[in-house]
Amino acid sequence: MDRAKTGTDTGTNAEAETGGAGEAAKSAPSALAAASRITIAHYDRSAERFWEATRDHDVRQNYEALLNAIEGDGPHAILDLGCGPGRDVRHFRSLGHDVVGLDGSAAFVAMARKLTDCEIWHQDFLAMDLPEARFDGIFANASLFHVPSRALPRVLKELAASLRPRGVLFCSNPRGANEEGMRGERYCCLFDLETWRGFVTAAGFRELHHYYRPAGRPRHEQPWLATVWRKI
Repeated sequence: MDRAKTGTDTGTNAEAETGGAGEAAKSAPSALAAASRITIAHYDRSAERFWEATRDHDVRQNYEALLNAIEGDGPHAILDLGCGPGRDVRHFRSLGHDVVGLDGSAAFVAMARKLTDCEIWHQDFLAMDLPEARFDGIFANASLFHVPSRALPRVLKELAASLRPRGVLFCSNPRGANEEGMRGERYCCLFDLETWRGFVTAAGFRELHHYYRPAGRPRHEQPWLATVWRKI
């Protein structure tokens, strides 16, 4: 989305190129916002179908990865980032934790509130308003891959600021060869481990461990990369 054309070396074209770059810079935030709106609209339209398809997914490995990394005795304050219809909020709440969900889809927010009776915030990932040092852990299961790379450093720093000292960030994203852009009606970033590691460490986190999912399969049949991080 942010590709730029190279102009010729004549004076007129150089001026045109400079103007084009300026316009591109001005339009970049609106382009990112548009991609986010399209992605959210997709989930709004498919919310019920999404719930039926994912309500019984076994993500116990991911739950345990987050909870085992959080220091101290519970209950813990947990943010479910991209909570969808509320499956994972409900699970953490059943264990006695203080859970808040966040999602950009109004349909998902309504479903999660009804399912869990927990606090669910309706916020776009690109325009979050998070409290400082509120959470012991953040559970970002299949959500952050929708954040464009241009916005990702800021979003990760906002998540870090919302964690308490030595708080934990869990992420699970589909992996790839650093492809980015619209895939159907969703904006997706499919990073490899090294690229993802670079983004998260630059935001003030130290990697604890990572693994690929689903467990027990050959690597080429494990499309999901799960990573666990501690705020430093």
